[in-house]
Amino acid sequence: MAARSIASLSLSFGLVSIPVKLYSATESSATVRFNMLDKDGARLKQQYVSEKDQHVVERAEMVKGYEFEKDRFVIFQPEELKALQESPSHTIDIVAFIPDKAVDPIFYDKAYFLAPDKRGAKPYNLLMEAMRQSGRCALAKWAWKAKQYVVQVRPAEDGLVLQQLLYADEVRSMKELDIEKVTVSPAELKLAMQLIEQISEDTYDPTMFEDEEKKRILAAIDEKIAGKQIVANEPHEPASGGAQVIDLVEALRASLGKGGGLKGKAATPAKAAAEPAPAESTTKERKGVRRAAKVEEAPAPARTRARK
Repeated sequence: MAARSIASLSLSFGLVSIPVKLYSATESSATVRFNMLDKDGARLKQQYVSEKDQHVVERAEMVKGYEFEKDRFVIFQPEELKALQESPSHTIDIVAFIPDKAVDPIFYDKAYFLAPDKRGAKPYNLLMEAMRQSGRCALAKWAWKAKQYVVQVRPAEDGLVLQQLLYADEVRSMKELDIEKVTVSPAELKLAMQLIEQISEDTYDPTMFEDEEKKRILAAIDEKIAGKQIVANEPHEPASGGAQVIDLVEALRASLGKGGGLKGKAATPAKAAAEPAPAESTTKERKGVRRAAKVEEAPAPARTRARK
């Protein structure tokens, strides 16, 4: 299905205004969601109850208040809150161009895609290529959904990304953690550098990773639909009960012999020779409820597969 834009905007800097369309870059519906039901299977409805007399308060009777002291509130009417909201802007105003690595990713919030709108392809591509060759990205201001944002506009492989940024007071400082500083020896550092080099990759490929928990939950839903009982996974227990004092250098050396990496690099020759060839599996991988028909059980009623 073709992507649908959620807004038509203008990307502006100086006297240049580029018509663009805004698209969501992420998909929140990928999360498996469960409904709250009572024991009879009926849906539950959320209600707000007054702490004073426990009566149910309808939405039309609610007001919003800010607690400035314990149990003391200032009340705001809907029209007062609306007057305080930032007026929506259809313009993304670029205020500066900075080095593309200048923004710490800890400040990244929600991301969007920008695509050229009608008659915007030429200036859009010109800006994108100029930022690529200069090694810079754009900082801009943008009002969206009643809030003022600082955003980063950066070139990606196929277009421009608009990244909402958190404000300074929304990001905590690691200085609050009071992390202990420990000096490492040259030998330890050398081994650690060798380990990093052994399992280094030049690029990040997100398709190499899957949400294993989501797959497990969907498989359990399929089994429930098929009328099967869910069996809990056995927790993995450590080999020994107590904590171990590990020699850091020996642990690094042992890690170097294991190989690994994102793409499953080949094991070292010594390890490869020590490992016997895997025996041919005598069982086939289960493929969810589509194989349930082969189990000799009472036929289940027609069902639908869990949504993914």
